[in-house]
Amino acid sequence: MDYITTLASTARIATPHDTVINSEDVYSFYNPHHDNGILVALDTFVGVTDEMARRSLMMDKNGDNASRRRGLLVRIVKRRVMKNGAATTAATTTADGEEVQLSKLAVGISGGYEDKFETVHRYTVVVMDATNGIEAELPYNDTTKHTFPTNVIRSIESIIHHVGLAVRQDLSAWELNDEKPVSKYAAGLPFVDNGVTIPSNPSEWTCQMTGKTSEHLWLNLSDGYIGGGRKHWDGSGGTNGALDHYIETGERYPLVVKLGTITEDIDTADCYSYAKDEDGPVKIPNLRELLEKRGIKIAGLQKTVKSTAELEVELNATYAFDAIVEKGSHLIPVAGPGLQGLQNLGNSCYMNSVVQLLFGGTIPELASRYGVKNGDDVMGNVLLNVDSKKASEDLLCQAAKLSSALTSGVFCGPVPDSAVVTDDPASTDPKYRLAPRMFKHCVGHDHVDFRTGQQQDAAQYLQYLLEKLDRAELGAGDRLKSKDGSGPPLITSHLFSYKTETRLVCEADEKVLYKTSPAETMLSLRIPMSKAMWSDDEMPDVKRQKSEQKSEDTGDDKEKKDVPTVTFDACIDEWAGTSTVDDYRWSHLNSVSKASSKLSIDNFPRYLLIQMQRYEIGDDWQPKKIEVKIAMPEEISLEKYKAKGPQDGENLVPEDTEMPDAAAVVPTAPAIDEGALAQLMDMGFTMNGCKRALTAVGGSNVEAAMNWVFEHNMDPDFNDPLPEGGAAAASNSSDVDESVVMSLVENLGCFTADQVRAAVKHCDGAADRAAD
Repeated sequence: MDYITTLASTARIATPHDTVINSEDVYSFYNPHHDNGILVALDTFVGVTDEMARRSLMMDKNGDNASRRRGLLVRIVKRRVMKNGAATTAATTTADGEEVQLSKLAVGISGGYEDKFETVHRYTVVVMDATNGIEAELPYNDTTKHTFPTNVIRSIESIIHHVGLAVRQDLSAWELNDEKPVSKYAAGLPFVDNGVTIPSNPSEWTCQMTGKTSEHLWLNLSDGYIGGGRKHWDGSGGTNGALDHYIETGERYPLVVKLGTITEDIDTADCYSYAKDEDGPVKIPNLRELLEKRGIKIAGLQKTVKSTAELEVELNATYAFDAIVEKGSHLIPVAGPGLQGLQNLGNSCYMNSVVQLLFGGTIPELASRYGVKNGDDVMGNVLLNVDSKKASEDLLCQAAKLSSALTSGVFCGPVPDSAVVTDDPASTDPKYRLAPRMFKHCVGHDHVDFRTGQQQDAAQYLQYLLEKLDRAELGAGDRLKSKDGSGPPLITSHLFSYKTETRLVCEADEKVLYKTSPAETMLSLRIPMSKAMWSDDEMPDVKRQKSEQKSEDTGDDKEKKDVPTVTFDACIDEWAGTSTVDDYRWSHLNSVSKASSKLSIDNFPRYLLIQMQRYEIGDDWQPKKIEVKIAMPEEISLEKYKAKGPQDGENLVPEDTEMPDAAAVVPTAPAIDEGALAQLMDMGFTMNGCKRALTAVGGSNVEAAMNWVFEHNMDPDFNDPLPEGGAAAASNSSDVDESVVMSLVENLGCFTADQVRAAVKHCDGAADRAAD
């Protein structure tokens, strides 16, 4: 206790705006449901494992060894316990024994699931020494908490009851999708002056219907009545006191606030409207004034219970809906390194599929960089060696955390004996369910689409992720080194980078022009439905007969949809076929003329990413998905699509006519002041980025260069070397390749040449990004 008393002054009290990581280790996927739980530091609010807690104490903000020191932490351990009388099957019944069909992905409501487990929490206060490890660990519960210093108690309570980073991130995504409205009843809400005041001590709050205390009590803002929350369809939940009181009073007082969610930040209060035309969470702008009328002074109030939205998000985060939905299905049970599944965070399958591809072990180069070998320490990757306060926002750290979990198999549950999916405790245990929330937030928090909980395009997310990885890897410095130490490491996008060659033939004089595109990372192929095939078993008449036979046998009235097949060879042949470009401007003619265009691949990447364009614009100008199967061969040879360059006997367009005289003159780049360059680099920016900034502002003005950096540091070429001639040359090299424009017009089929040209110019000539 002496250690704890000495360190009490370092404990901080978490506010609703603080980032508190209390549901998962920031460096791995260990969580409170594992044997030792997690340790949350009372000064940083970051949750870690025992070893990482000791390691964090040994590092200062730069990751270097610091002087020997101690830290004060709270250990959070959770255990799932079967509820008394809970059935071991997934059958859901009412109190009368009537079986209910499951029809909703929700818990505790009609048509939803029955949660058969309850969670038991255990807390201890830990003194951790950087050298000696744990020096003291004392239990923290209702019996012992009064023995600790007041500041320590307040700090621990604020951490335990804090919504936490994981739930807050999910809440942010939900709020982006469906923002709470302002109640129209707030301004003119009736107030009953009946002398009722609300005590400041939460232990004195009781439901006026039952006289019992509860964590789910709602205060009516009109007459001061305190009642329990809603009662669920199966009899569980609250007393329904608050809603019953609203009905009994003639539905005149609709607005309530949940006691225990009120703090100095009034916006965190959980408010609800029972009015039939609102019936949901609302904002109440005058809540402070209404509370003061009941004697509630919000200054100094702490949050002691979770809001309804937080409880719902927390339940969705831990409840194994997928295991129950698939109950009875015959799947092949697998587990182990490279066979670790990821939890769907709500429309996040696009992200899960991309990270499984990149970090799941199928690409050895990325598994070696971000993952761990089978049998190695899941937290042994050097990219995890960052300050704990910065780890959740460090992309390289979060990528290593995710890849290490996928490649190690440490978090895989036991392989079931049967191939039939059940909802047994092992399949739904939270310690075996990986939810990549930190990674999702780290990548998408500043993107208008990927920060939401809505479904997104996997190809677009993959390209966005590659861009972010490139920037992080280029700015990683000594954290990333090549294996032999001879040079910089390979950038992730380079594994997929390729260029295309366009052969253009002028119709006027048969002269030939070759153009090479900027580097791309994804080959986008249009699906030629004119080449769709029907196999004997997939011909419409045959499928209709089979469907009718199945309906007779099973009573199923639904007719199976007929889906044609297009071969992969047909798709890539369509991409590489000859097309006509109208009104192509030929510089050697100084006029426009038709051209025939043919695409080929200039260089093959180590791994070729291919996107099938499954959407087209319908007659109503709305995107429409193409229902088609793509027949992929076991092996693919792309040799015939390899670019061959100029051939003997071809009459080529003269090179000196390809650029007008005015553009051929490259302005001289200003001289870069070495002192100014050093100042900028001291601020943490890369050399190439600093050179670009100084070149753009004249070479020596540090302040102007800093402003340029803030405006352009997200540019895709910010960390790339300057081309010959400096920034001026870079700007002159951004002319749009008309062959790329016309190729996209032909492939996309729903945009004008001017629209495509603007997109290509905006994306610096990258056809794949322009197509998105």
